[in-house]
Amino acid sequence: SLLHTPYFQTLPFFSTMYSGNGLLPQHCLPLWFQTVDTDRSGFINMKELKQALVNSNWSAFNDETCLMMINMFDKTRSGRIDLFGFSALWDFMQRWRALFQQYDRDRSGSISGAELHQALAQMGYNLSPQFSETLVQRFTFRGGRPGIQLDRFIQVCTQLQSMTQVFRERDRNMTGNVRLSYEDFLSGTISRLM
Repeated sequence: SLLHTPYFQTLPFFSTMYSGNGLLPQHCLPLWFQTVDTDRSGFINMKELKQALVNSNWSAFNDETCLMMINMFDKTRSGRIDLFGFSALWDFMQRWRALFQQYDRDRSGSISGAELHQALAQMGYNLSPQFSETLVQRFTFRGGRPGIQLDRFIQVCTQLQSMTQVFRERDRNMTGNVRLSYEDFLSGTISRLM
């Protein structure tokens, strides 16, 4: 993987990128983009993005999260992002990373069910602790210890936001109840997640 090569680790922004503050100076974004753009196309595809992103345990980001993020910032629907899309993606990831670190209270590098419940409550979701535990069980890496890594945290929270937006659009009276067909629900969520 690109991150594990000696060349990549000697780049001047590597330590800044993974330091405690998580900030990458704005002037380094073009260099970082060029490093990730391994085929020199001027765009980053899902495979290149996946090679560049790691969780705190050095595992690669999962395919679903990488594809979701490419789709979110791919304004041409080509399956890849340019430097502007990459810059927006970087800002998006840093906000989620900061939130992840805030709620990873035990500094384990993963979010437990209780930590996820606190994070979701802080975001305004009134969900049960059991629901948070179910999410963690569903998104825990198979064979790993219980808890979700940064990639899955981004995926869970982004999907939850998308589904909530679909619900709110139909809950005009803010009652917490809506009546819609299954296909309407699927159409609304898929259009935001894909």
